[in-house]
Amino acid sequence: MTFGPELFSPEAIDADTAKLNDALIAIMTPLSNWWDTGAADYRQARREGRGPFPAYVLSPRARTILIPGFAGHEIPLRVITPAKGAPRGAYLHIHGGGWVLGSADMSDWMLEKHADNTGLAVVSVEYRLAPEHPYPAGPDDCEAAAAWLIKNAKAEFGTDALTIGGESAGGHLAAATVIRMRDRYSYGGFRGANLVYGAFDLSLTPSQRAFGDHTRLVLRTIDIQQFANAFLPHIADRRVPDVSPLYSELKGLCPALFTVGTRDALLDDSLFMHARWVAAGNAADLAIYPGGAHGFTLFPNGLQAKAMERMDAFLRAVTE
Repeated sequence: MTFGPELFSPEAIDADTAKLNDALIAIMTPLSNWWDTGAADYRQARREGRGPFPAYVLSPRARTILIPGFAGHEIPLRVITPAKGAPRGAYLHIHGGGWVLGSADMSDWMLEKHADNTGLAVVSVEYRLAPEHPYPAGPDDCEAAAAWLIKNAKAEFGTDALTIGGESAGGHLAAATVIRMRDRYSYGGFRGANLVYGAFDLSLTPSQRAFGDHTRLVLRTIDIQQFANAFLPHIADRRVPDVSPLYSELKGLCPALFTVGTRDALLDDSLFMHARWVAAGNAADLAIYPGGAHGFTLFPNGLQAKAMERMDAFLRAVTE
């Protein structure tokens, strides 16, 4: 779809998307905040299907392997391979949840779809979560997972065609990992980055600030602030490039697909990061979905189907 003002008009939002957004607001408005309930209890509630997100289903095809992280820490990787045929590449996936919530296995349903529709082995990182493990624990685990995959993908999956991506905080961590691998390992071999409504500026973009706290459509301004405070309790300058990838030197990076909805508080993050990615000389596409709320790809709806189809096409194209 051509980038233009028509994408952002109320008339561009189809009835099914508007209905989903109204339902999400109705479900989420009376819910407690994770920082009041406690992160551990909130994670358990999500695992039990209490809240706005669909109940998760474990894949019988998934397996978990342990790899060495930094300082003797072991990192679980959740692996799902295509149902048919040998993998033609690998997709390093990083789940979302504000660096505080979520887990690799709760993404099984989505990762099965990616594996089967792209022919890629999907490897999802069970990185350490804040507030128990603040920055840099999560980014370090993702870096260690990427380094392991670069070294072992050929032996594990028969291919070294590597891609990376994630949703929300996972999009942030995926972008940070691509940059770390370039800067710390001189690795520029990722074929593509699938960056889905990521948070790329933790000092708050205009859209993050302007969204406000009155409409609880998945992610409000206060949620962004509380997640960032848990992740970065000791970081005063949140424009440090390793914290906010928007401020990094972006030259020499892989092609990227940025996906975001127009009713997402993180809209600016994708708009700004896409522009900087391209200005640095990298190939990038920007997919904007009218009315899409934060996390819209996690709910069964028409926008989800369109977005997943485009992501899978991107991952197939960059690994051909």
